[in-house]
Amino acid sequence: MDKRIPESELHSRMQRFRARMNQDHPDWGWVIISSKTNQYYFTGTMQDGILIIPKDDDAVFWVRRSYERAMDESLFPYIRPMKSYREAAAFMGKAPDVLYTEMESVPLALYKRLQKYFSFQDVKSADTSIMAVRSIKSKYELNIMKQAGKTHQKILEEYVPEILKEGMSELDLATRLFSVLMEEGYHGFARFGMYDTYLGIGQLGFGESSLYPTYFDGPGGNYGLNPAMPFWGSRERKLRKGDLVFVDIAFGLDGYHTDKTMNYMFGKPIPEEAINFHERCVSLQNDIARLLKPGAVPADIYRTIMDNLDEAFLMHFMGYKEHKVKFLGHGIGLQIDETPVLAAGFSVPLEENMCIALEPKRGVDGVGIVGTENTYLVTKTGGLSITGEHPGLILV
Repeated sequence: MDKRIPESELHSRMQRFRARMNQDHPDWGWVIISSKTNQYYFTGTMQDGILIIPKDDDAVFWVRRSYERAMDESLFPYIRPMKSYREAAAFMGKAPDVLYTEMESVPLALYKRLQKYFSFQDVKSADTSIMAVRSIKSKYELNIMKQAGKTHQKILEEYVPEILKEGMSELDLATRLFSVLMEEGYHGFARFGMYDTYLGIGQLGFGESSLYPTYFDGPGGNYGLNPAMPFWGSRERKLRKGDLVFVDIAFGLDGYHTDKTMNYMFGKPIPEEAINFHERCVSLQNDIARLLKPGAVPADIYRTIMDNLDEAFLMHFMGYKEHKVKFLGHGIGLQIDETPVLAAGFSVPLEENMCIALEPKRGVDGVGIVGTENTYLVTKTGGLSITGEHPGLILV
């Protein structure tokens, strides 16, 4: 099967990006892209190289390694080999005094290397413009994400209950679940835009493990393997009757992700208070989903929902104790953490065909994290879940 992104799709992305840069930064001259994810978005391949996008000329993808692979994988029309940036600089001519690039991901060493060969005077961020274009999914992208969501739903709603066995460790669940993911077409890694952030398959835990603090910006927790690898799951924490099992993972297919959380009651129901908190989170997800329409402002959605929650519920809402996050949902696509974000300060209105993961969750003392998460498509009639609508708390 040909996995190359169609040339027409690549052309459309580049055209939309140029239009967005003209809108956001009318004075722009060049954009240089070095991150692998954005390389893939615009060229269909990930290589050691730089994509140079001039305002008034053709964009060129300069590849150091591997030019051969880039040519095999990509239908991008202008790919050239280089041994060093010096070759690209000589071919492209003098760079503008002000260069636009990915300031969220370019390391200082790379910045200095670019400045050495392209001799620009200043740099500005193109990140917001790039993410604005990526946030609106094309038909090509939505087809992949819908397929990912369908598989994601099947894995968490049907397969996980069959995997859970008394006495297994969190790591046992993680490794067995990872095997299932790969068998179902998973692309092997969950990508994040957040600087220096990595996860194995996501966050999962038994009982109180899901309340354990983590540097990852999410409402759930995880013991992890050890301080050097605070993910996957604990070898020591074993599954016991009465445990709440928390599974928050991504499913990635051909570069694109969906995000979904399911939880399970192992052996017997969790306390009634925790069930009530969970049901309230599910109701909140439905309320938020109805607001996911073109023109809605993310900050307004966030304020509308948060202003109607009582102090007792807010105590451990979107995290546990002080380890709370300040959002209700996040954009998703080539990375887990994209724009838009349903949070204060995000004032750009939603547009049709944005994809947003909604995850209202609450910590419960002695029980774990209850709540839910599904990935939604913004439509004229409200959010459409592409990962199912199961309320969770499956009794196993």
